[in-house]
Amino acid sequence: MLKGKHIVLGVSGSIAAYKAADLASKLTQAGAIVDVVMTREAEKFVSALTFSSLTHRTVHRELFDPDSETSVEHVALANRADVVAVAPATANIMAKMAHGLADDLLTCTLLATAAPVIVAPAMDGHMWDSPATQENVKTLQRRGVLFIGPDRGYLASGLSGVGRLSETAKLLGTISQVLGKRDGDLRGRHVVITSGGTQEPIDPVRVITNRSSGKMGYAIAEAARDRGARVTLVTAPTALPDPVGVDVVHVETARQMRDAVAKVVKGASALIMAAAVADYTPASPAKSKIKKKDAAYVVDLKPTADILATVQGGQVRVGFAAETENLIANAKAKLQKKRLDLIVANDVSARDAGFSSDNNRVVIIDSQGKQEPVALMPKYEVAQRILDRVAAILQRRKK
Repeated sequence: MLKGKHIVLGVSGSIAAYKAADLASKLTQAGAIVDVVMTREAEKFVSALTFSSLTHRTVHRELFDPDSETSVEHVALANRADVVAVAPATANIMAKMAHGLADDLLTCTLLATAAPVIVAPAMDGHMWDSPATQENVKTLQRRGVLFIGPDRGYLASGLSGVGRLSETAKLLGTISQVLGKRDGDLRGRHVVITSGGTQEPIDPVRVITNRSSGKMGYAIAEAARDRGARVTLVTAPTALPDPVGVDVVHVETARQMRDAVAKVVKGASALIMAAAVADYTPASPAKSKIKKKDAAYVVDLKPTADILATVQGGQVRVGFAAETENLIANAKAKLQKKRLDLIVANDVSARDAGFSSDNNRVVIIDSQGKQEPVALMPKYEVAQRILDRVAAILQRRKK
């Protein structure tokens, strides 16, 4: 969603301006065309050369620049912007925005643009809490400005509080989400995704689980968000942070996941079951920790509920088949048994893909048995391939 998009990145005078360099770099790596607009105060912290080196583009600083290609640079920037993001945004720049002041290139650009505007504040905690600042925030929110942060943490003043610039990943996710809601092929759709490996308790300390890291499901959630969908992620425990812009429901057991999916899937356009749901759960979990003894300990297991079998509705249904042998045959059998539109088969015995890896190699099989091999690539890119097929099915059903 970022590739080829024009992003105007406004940088104002905060010590957090150094973090904007990372944001500019990540946006450029993702294929965006980044025009950085710096205030004079911002240049006290980071040089324009830093941003031009990262974006490979001229950095815009002066409202009246004799070397500019146009005499109305702020209008040109405003018109070609797909998104304007101000990060960091000081209390001063937010006050100017709220009151319509336009005394430099950045504020003129903000007044002139019709593109979505994202503001990521960074300032001392007392400045953020100031009634004047909060009133300006409310004014800008009423006008449709989207705020990201500020976050709580250690501040440059030496104090701790709310005022830190949000991390780059959060800003990138928000920019992608805003673009997806405007241009994505899944905008207006609700996509439910499951992820992670469920944990079935043996006692209050021990569980039966599997090697799933949750990375594939999280990648699908982010990719669906970036294509404009409203995304609900039902996830078993993972070590991953919640994806930005995604409704996350945390569960532990297969039963909890079944109940959560049943609750959120009503009216959804698609259900993508990327979770590694346990096939069995202890029949009678111990209520206190089981002490180690010399004799063997036997755990009686019972089957867990089949989540896909309990789901009602006409949503596109996608399953996963994590196999160690007979990949295609086992995946096709699961596809038919669970009445799926698509199944994604992957060999989890491969050392360079699957569990815990950032990459995956899969075969996507549709209900007619047609196979689409997907070569080894980052899981986010695999997620896009899966969503290409989901979007195509939804489009056919719409017709």
